Amino acid sequence: MTKRLAEVAKKVGVSEATVSRVLNEKPGVSEATRQTVLTALDVLGYERPTKLRGERARLVGLFLPELHNPIFPVFGEVVGGALAQNGYTPVLCTQSAGGISEADYVDLLLEQQVSGVVFVGGQYTQRDASHEHYARLTELNLPTVLVNAPIDGLGFATVSTDDAVAAEQALAHLHQLGHTRIGLLLGPSDHVPSLRKLAAARRVAAALGLTIGEDQIVQSLYSLEAGQAGASRLLRSGVTAILCASDPLALGAIRAVRRAGLDVPRDVSVIGFDDSPLMNAIDPPLTTVRQPVEPMGRMVIELLVAQIAGTGVGTDEFLFEPELVVRGSTGPVRSPQTRAS
Repeated sequence: MTKRLAEVAKKVGVSEATVSRVLNEKPGVSEATRQTVLTALDVLGYERPTKLRGERARLVGLFLPELHNPIFPVFGEVVGGALAQNGYTPVLCTQSAGGISEADYVDLLLEQQVSGVVFVGGQYTQRDASHEHYARLTELNLPTVLVNAPIDGLGFATVSTDDAVAAEQALAHLHQLGHTRIGLLLGPSDHVPSLRKLAAARRVAAALGLTIGEDQIVQSLYSLEAGQAGASRLLRSGVTAILCASDPLALGAIRAVRRAGLDVPRDVSVIGFDDSPLMNAIDPPLTTVRQPVEPMGRMVIELLVAQIAGTGVGTDEFLFEPELVVRGSTGPVRSPQTRAS
């Protein structure tokens, strides 16, 4: 007990007597200090006294689907940092092959009596996946915010990058460079953000007088290897530019172009999506559509905190406009004569 008091007191920067007063529900401690002490107990891995366990309300589940795609750790850092600034402790939940399922994670979080949940990707982004555990959150009225895809009928607050604008920016850029045969390298066929990009790309292409045939569309897993395989198929169809739904897919596409004995961007232009860390440091630096992670993260926390406070935030989807970042992986289309030479 003495060791616990000392560790918590050191972590929070208060006296052991203050920690003792909090644990024994004695007066003379401000609410802010009281909540900070309780949060420190959680962070240090100590069990709260039984009478205080029902107040473990400063925990928030933070779901990241995986950590291999660098954009998810970036979202996690932004959202997790904002949670801490608001006095909440993020409980990180990540997926791995053969690991704990998303539904099991939800059960664990509910046992911990979390005050809310933030999903930065997950099964809700796939139309054909099970959504039963999300319905549980709705039934329990647990504050929940989704990032980049809504769930029809469940009424969660959602914060998204505008996929339609992203597709429009990328296609317009390639069209200005003279590309008319453009390939789309997207996520799985039931992946909502990818479906949105595809619908927008077809609409924008038609407006620009371009055609996107079925042989110009590949839907695959989100990985560098899948990107390489998908881009190889697109190259065989004769595309001169490839628009990708993530930066790892774009890196795979660049590898496929080089394995085919071609050059980026001289022979094939490649555009990514996210503007993940270090995309300006690869060769060539990647042209990509940047997700506005910082303002999106702030909105996520604003919506979550409002729900926790009992303020209704509605079920709107808040769309944030992305930014096309032009670097070295895109260039003018080469004429047939130039290619032949």
